[in-house]
Amino acid sequence: MATQKLTDYERKRLENIRRNEELMASLKLQSMATQLSASTKRPRVETKSYKVNSEKQPKTQDPTVIRRSLRTRGLPPDAKGLGGDGGDDSVVKTLEYVDPKASARKLGPLSMRDVYSGVSDTALIEAILGVEKKPQLGLEVKGEFGGCKEERSSGAFILVGGVSCDLSKKLEEGGVESDLKVESLTLNEENVARVVPGNVMNVRFFPSTSLRMVVVGNKAGNVGFWNVDSKEGEEGGICMYHPHSGPISGISVHQDCMSKIFTSCYDGFIRLMDAEKEVFDLVYSSGETIYSLAQQSNNAKCLYFAEGRGGISMWDERTGNISAQWSPHDDRINSIDFNSENSNIITTSSTDGTACIWDLRCIDADKFESLKTIGHKRAVHSAYFSPSGRSLVTTSLDDTVGISSGVNFEDISMISHDNNTGRWIPKFKAIWGWDDAYVFIGNKNRGIDVISHLQRRAVFTLKSPYMSAIPCRLAAHPYNVGMLAGATGGGQVYVWTLG
Repeated sequence: MATQKLTDYERKRLENIRRNEELMASLKLQSMATQLSASTKRPRVETKSYKVNSEKQPKTQDPTVIRRSLRTRGLPPDAKGLGGDGGDDSVVKTLEYVDPKASARKLGPLSMRDVYSGVSDTALIEAILGVEKKPQLGLEVKGEFGGCKEERSSGAFILVGGVSCDLSKKLEEGGVESDLKVESLTLNEENVARVVPGNVMNVRFFPSTSLRMVVVGNKAGNVGFWNVDSKEGEEGGICMYHPHSGPISGISVHQDCMSKIFTSCYDGFIRLMDAEKEVFDLVYSSGETIYSLAQQSNNAKCLYFAEGRGGISMWDERTGNISAQWSPHDDRINSIDFNSENSNIITTSSTDGTACIWDLRCIDADKFESLKTIGHKRAVHSAYFSPSGRSLVTTSLDDTVGISSGVNFEDISMISHDNNTGRWIPKFKAIWGWDDAYVFIGNKNRGIDVISHLQRRAVFTLKSPYMSAIPCRLAAHPYNVGMLAGATGGGQVYVWTLG
């Protein structure tokens, strides 16, 4: 076959290609590009993560989920629901009601093994049951805040006793100095793990001196456990269950009964994980959303939870029924917390823009009024008592963190802090540390801001190259001073310790 004759344009194009190749060869660009590409391909850092079971689980029928409008429930239109002040926008109420005709297996007890995402959870169960048998030592707080009693006088309430006059005066004046040096808190690479997939809604430490374990709940209904002391690849180090069908709104691990763990969900279910029976028992189901739950420190039998729009219910394990209900707010309650020195005193935060302090002994009174109301301009995401019970910290969508102290919490300071995380990350909630000196809250720069109670301002920021995401939810270990957990929207947990 005769060679095809090239046109002038094609000859010129080939000549340009040849000349460019010679130029690149003389400059050695190709070898340099190869070396650069190889140097940028760094090995990926592997973090601890939950294990997924490769074995297929038996298929079960999921409960039918029905959306219930306000009209079908006989309620007036909810104009406030159109606003953006309700708690976490990323976990708006989507699973309100579970059909009573759904399968008995889903509405009744769930075997832990059936909802476990792994091969074996034996090590986890043994660890929980083992720590249950060991005596727990309480945290010695500077100043010995124990033995407090409560007095009432002319409509005011005063917590007295158990602290020295000098320390009491310091608390009333706005804070105490701490022996803890926050700048000494460090984050080590081995204390980073991905415990669950997706947004973490709740994070808690086990209230144990011998077991350093974190439990978290995410947006998808998963509950994950991480034994921080476990070695890499050790079975039972990270375990994950799926007992709920929606966002986990609350986790409670009581210091007097750690083998029983309560979890609540936006789907209206409260389940009790019983490590001895190896089940997630259904203890309560509601046609309303459950937003938060808590327990008194001296009572492991009763559970308090926020239900529906502004209501609180008390469930008693001894009777298996609701023993009290009341409506302290006009809108959803985002947090519930008990005073450590007087279990009758409770605080709540609400989307109605207030955080209130109540006396449970006055629930049945003709006129149920709050002992103290702290107002914010927008929704209040959380309200927590300090370890001494003499101060309160609140977090609001109005970009403030409020600290209230004094005899009747009348000394209120509003500290500016950017709390608007957007739609995809759970809202920040400020927490106390191990004494009344510091408050900890995440920030959007992948750090944790430390606010001084005494100075009423941020004095330090915890940052680390190992913390690669925003720590939206925090928890301080109740016994190990300096042990702080931060959980993210990606399911990672970072545990800071004293260096």
